[in-house]
Amino acid sequence: MSRARSHLCSALSLAAVSKRGATTEGAARRWLSAWPAPREPSMEYQDAVRMLNTLQTNASYLEQVKRQRGDPQAQLEAMEVYLARSGLQVEDLNQLNIIHVTGTKGKVRERIRINGKPISPELFTKHFWRLYHQLEEFKDDSHISMPAYFRFLTLMAFHVFLQEKVDLAVVEVGIGGAYDCTNIIRKPVVCGVSSLGIDHTSLLGDTVEKIAWQKGGIFKPGVPAFTVLQPEGPLAVLRDRAQQTSCPLYLCPPLEALEEGGLPLTLGLEGDHQRSNAALALQLAHCWLEQQGHQDIQELKVSRPSIRWQLPLAPVFHPTSHMRHGLRDTEWPGRTQVLRRGPVTWYLDGAHTASSVQACVRWYCQSLQRNKCPSGGSQVHVLLFNSTGDRDPAVLLKLLQRTDTTSPLGLQPCQFDYAVFCPNLTEVSSTENADQQNFTVTLDQVLLRCLQHQQHWSCLGEKQAGPDLWSSPAPEPGGWHPPHSASTNSLVFSCISHALHWITQGRDPIFQPPSPPRSLLSHPTASSGASILREAAAIHVLVTGSLHLVGGVLKLLEPSLSQ
Repeated sequence: MSRARSHLCSALSLAAVSKRGATTEGAARRWLSAWPAPREPSMEYQDAVRMLNTLQTNASYLEQVKRQRGDPQAQLEAMEVYLARSGLQVEDLNQLNIIHVTGTKGKVRERIRINGKPISPELFTKHFWRLYHQLEEFKDDSHISMPAYFRFLTLMAFHVFLQEKVDLAVVEVGIGGAYDCTNIIRKPVVCGVSSLGIDHTSLLGDTVEKIAWQKGGIFKPGVPAFTVLQPEGPLAVLRDRAQQTSCPLYLCPPLEALEEGGLPLTLGLEGDHQRSNAALALQLAHCWLEQQGHQDIQELKVSRPSIRWQLPLAPVFHPTSHMRHGLRDTEWPGRTQVLRRGPVTWYLDGAHTASSVQACVRWYCQSLQRNKCPSGGSQVHVLLFNSTGDRDPAVLLKLLQRTDTTSPLGLQPCQFDYAVFCPNLTEVSSTENADQQNFTVTLDQVLLRCLQHQQHWSCLGEKQAGPDLWSSPAPEPGGWHPPHSASTNSLVFSCISHALHWITQGRDPIFQPPSPPRSLLSHPTASSGASILREAAAIHVLVTGSLHLVGGVLKLLEPSLSQ
């Protein structure tokens, strides 16, 4: 999953399914055919990504929103202006039969996809330059011709979906909901609100109730909406927002209710929290199908009111075979994903909020239980972590290091032998790869943040570990021994490639990078840890804290995902 092609994975997901055969009419889109297709897609794709990166990445976009939050309504109005300059009107978006989704993080496949697959570099290049040239025509002293990064990609997605004649578009909110750039959508078919948590507090508010108010901003009059079970406070806010908007809001029954009297539902995604997402997805799909006149859902029951939550429960029905297959076959790179590669097992999850890291810890502990070495032998547990934006890394790291509670399986959660920190860069130099360019931060800045992460980890270790907790017994026959101190067994590397090189010690059969600098092993912990990693019977690596970090790791571990 290359970083540029999934650059919106932490904030914005846009996906569409099933191209339709009918011709899309409208003079507002005829300009699309005026621009020739690029002659050298591979080269011009890189050029397109470089130009896109100059429109800001996530950090600077957040800063821009902060500056504009005095008049958030102006952000939506500006988005409509850009849409008109691009050759579309808000009403044109109604043709896309949109499912509009919001929540704490991405719940739909990343970025611009059609029928489950990212659009090709050729298609991306064609639509990027057409839109860029069209917007550039409005450049003068009184107008900013180009929208920021997220806005540009949102506009581009709308154009791609209309031009490619999709039947259905799933559009996920970027940040919040009420004033998000996707909220120019006026007539979605159905809306969904997934589990809420604390994130982007400087923009959305410092309580879950304030955040719920923002998320409920996507509700539209007469458009059905669904949400999962939330804490009472934010659920009451969503209910009030729906009533004020004349939006019929329904509470999704748990997945178990849809399994009663039928076969159990098998999920392709691991983690108990995915059952909540699956319940919401089924209700959105069911509602969309009903709105489109499909009547193949069996044993539909009438929804009933929930007295406690003062919301009607969504229908209980037997999922169709297509729904069952969809849940079973769902693949989501970087979310509760396990890669087994010889003695190295990778656990990848882009959790970057407190609630999602808690879910990640539960999933990781359960996965470790299932992946125990059958023949015994020494095992090494490594954390690879980074955090970006305005999130508090100390909160996330505390959840990953805590040893005072037990998991549901009775395991001590996350006693890592080593903690490794690195920026979200696959290589130190990204000049040859547009996917890795970031014009808003310097290498010094991201490395300084990694050093701060290491400092937080060390402080937490000193607080939680008693003087003898990490004391080392005599080395085992195989030469492996546990680390001496929770605070000293941490490392910072300048890029993902160097971090993976040290962690794997050449034992991953696919990841075989060129030799890194000799200084990589100059640190005592790196040198001693290298021997331990080479001799271990199994190496378990949890990668979390940032979806961009997970994307960079996947790019190196699974090169085919970047093609």
